[in-house]
Amino acid sequence: MRFQLLGPLSVTDGRDVVMLPPSKPTALLAALLVRPGSVVSADRLRDIVWGEEHPTTAKTALQSCVLRLRRLFAKYGIENQAVVAVAGGYRIDADAETLDLLHFRRLVEQAASSGTGSELYTLRSALALWQGGLLSNVPSDLLHRDEVPRLAEERLRVLERVCDIELEHDRCREALVDLWEVTRVYPAHERFAEQLIAALYRTGRQTEALAEYRRIKGHLRERLGVDPRAELQRLELAILRGEDLGGVAAARRPDAPPTVPRAAVPSLSPPASSSAGGSSPTDETAAPHGRNPQSPHDPSDSAEPGVHGAPPSPPPLPTVPGFSGREHEVDALVRQLTADRTGGGSERAPLAVLSGAPGIGKTALALYVAHLVSGHFPDGCLLVPLTRPDGSPRPAEEAADELRHALPAGPGAGRGRVLLVLDDVVHPDQVRPLLTAYACGAAIVTSRMGLAALVATHGGTVHRLGALDPEESQALLTAVLGRDRMAAEPTAAITLAAACGHHPLALRIAAARLLTRPRLRLGDYADWLRHEPVGRLSLADDPRMSVPQRLDEALRRLPPALAEAHLRLAASPHDPLTTAGAAGLLGLPENAAEQVIERLLDAGLLEEGQPGAFWTHDLLRAHARRAAGSSTGHAPALLRPPRQGEFPQLDGTRPAAMR
Repeated sequence: MRFQLLGPLSVTDGRDVVMLPPSKPTALLAALLVRPGSVVSADRLRDIVWGEEHPTTAKTALQSCVLRLRRLFAKYGIENQAVVAVAGGYRIDADAETLDLLHFRRLVEQAASSGTGSELYTLRSALALWQGGLLSNVPSDLLHRDEVPRLAEERLRVLERVCDIELEHDRCREALVDLWEVTRVYPAHERFAEQLIAALYRTGRQTEALAEYRRIKGHLRERLGVDPRAELQRLELAILRGEDLGGVAAARRPDAPPTVPRAAVPSLSPPASSSAGGSSPTDETAAPHGRNPQSPHDPSDSAEPGVHGAPPSPPPLPTVPGFSGREHEVDALVRQLTADRTGGGSERAPLAVLSGAPGIGKTALALYVAHLVSGHFPDGCLLVPLTRPDGSPRPAEEAADELRHALPAGPGAGRGRVLLVLDDVVHPDQVRPLLTAYACGAAIVTSRMGLAALVATHGGTVHRLGALDPEESQALLTAVLGRDRMAAEPTAAITLAAACGHHPLALRIAAARLLTRPRLRLGDYADWLRHEPVGRLSLADDPRMSVPQRLDEALRRLPPALAEAHLRLAASPHDPLTTAGAAGLLGLPENAAEQVIERLLDAGLLEEGQPGAFWTHDLLRAHARRAAGSSTGHAPALLRPPRQGEFPQLDGTRPAAMR
C-alpha cells in the first residue's frame, strides 16, 4: 500500500484509490507523513488535530485518535507501516515506495545527477505525482498554515527548473504551457513572471510580453508598494530595445532544437498546464527522449515571426518521452516532408499516411517527425484529432472550422507552409477538404485504416506500422527504466518485451508500472504478466493507458458482424491463417471470406506475411480469447461452430463478446 500526500490524502494499492474522509485521524496521519521517519511531539500533534486551543482532555483524546488510525490501517490492509509511539511523541516510517512525497524527492535527486534530457524527463515525472489540492481533505488550519506552503515550495522549485531547461533549449512554447497557469496562481512570483515574459518575447509576442510586465509591476505596486526586481526591469528594457535574448526572436540557431506550434484541438484559448509534463493524450507511445530532436534535417535558415507585430501563434505540439526506433520510417518521412518544392507546377502537397493496429505508435511517430521538420513550416504545425473521445468520427466541417480559428487571420494567412497532423482518421472524406484547403502545406495522416481511397485520389506515401523489433523494444524500455536496471536483468528484459509482444503501448504501460515500483524485479513482473498479458496491461490512473480498453474500443468501431468475424478468427488456433481456413471458421464461401480478410487487414487487425498467409498479433489473439471467456449468460459465439448463413453480410447485431 502507498500513501498519497501530494494532493488529497489517500491510500492506494496501485489499482484502487481510497480518499480518506476529513477527520481527526486523517489530520493525525497527515501530520506524521509530512515528517516521515521523524518524531512529532505529542504537543505538536494536539495542536494540529485540535488547534492551538485544544481541550484539556486532548492528551487522552490523542491516544484514542492513534488507536482509530491503527484500526484504519488494519481496515485497508496496511501492514508494513505503523504508528510508532516513542518518548514524547509518535513517528511513522516510510520510503519512496510507500509515500509519494519521498518518491518525488528521490526523483528530484536523480534528476540533479543526470544529463539535461534525462533531467527534464525525470523532473516532469516528479511533477506528475502532484494531483489536486494539497491536503485538501485534511481539517487542520495549522498544517495548511505551516506545512502546505513548505511542500508547495518544493514543487515550485522543480517547476522553475523545468521552465529554465525548456528556455535554455529554445522550447519557449512548451514552457508557456506551464508558465501561463503558475503566474496566475502565484501572481507576485517574480521569477515565473520573468520566465513568462522572456518566453513570450522569444516567440515573437512582444506586445503580450510587455503587457505581462505591466501586470506584474502593477500587482507588486498595488499589493506591496514595491517595484519589480532589477532582473525584470532589465528584461523590459531589452524588449523595448528589440534586443536578441539568445533564443528564437528572429532566426533560430543552426543547432537549436525545433519549436512547434501546437493544437491539442486547434484553439487559441489559453493553454492549460499539464503537470504530468509531456503526457499529451496520444493514442500511442511517446516522443523524443531516446532520439535527440536536434536533427540534421532541421534547416538553419528557418525563421520565426519577428518580434514586432507578429500574430499570436497556437500553443506547441504535445511531446511525450521515450520515443525509440522507427528509424527507417523517420528518415523516409523527413525526406518527403522537407523535399525542395520550389520547381513550381501542379505538384500536390506532401501527404504521408501512417496506418496500423491500435496502440502501435502512429501518433507518436507523427508528432516526433513534426518536431523534426517544424522549421520548414513557418505557418505552423497543428495537431487535429479527427475522432471524438467516444470513438465517433468528427465531420470535416467541424475540423476545418477549428483550423480557421487556430491559424493566423488575414488574406492568405495560414494557407502557406502549414503541416497538419490529422490524427485517428476514420474515413477519407474527413480529410479530403482539409488537404484541398491547405494544399500549399503538407499533412501526416494517422489511421487504423489503410485509407487506400485517399492515396488513390491524393497520392502520397503509406507507412504501415507493425510491432517493434526486439532491439527497438529494448531501447524503449532502456529509455524509461535506465541502463542500470536493464543491465541487471538482461534476460528478464528480453522476456518482458516478448510478453508485451513488442507492442509499443504495452511496452509503455509495463515500463511505467516498473518505474513506479523500483524494487520489483523485471523477471518477476514478466512472469506475472505472461499469465494474463492483456488484462494486466493497464494503468489504473489513466484509462487511456489500457491495452484491453484500446482493443475493445477498436472493435466497437467495426460493423458488428466484422467484429464478430475478427474475434472468431483471432481466437482460432490457425497460425498462419489462410483464406480457406477463414472460410471454414466463418462458414463462408472462399470469395466472401477473402472480403472479410481484406477488411480486417485494412482495419489493422490482421497482418500479411507471405502471399495468402495472414497472422494476428499475439495481444490481439489473447484479447479475442479473453473476450470469448468473459461472455457470460450467453452461449458465446466464439465457442460454438458458426451457424449456416451467420455471416451473409458484414452488418447486423453487436457480437456477444462486445455487448
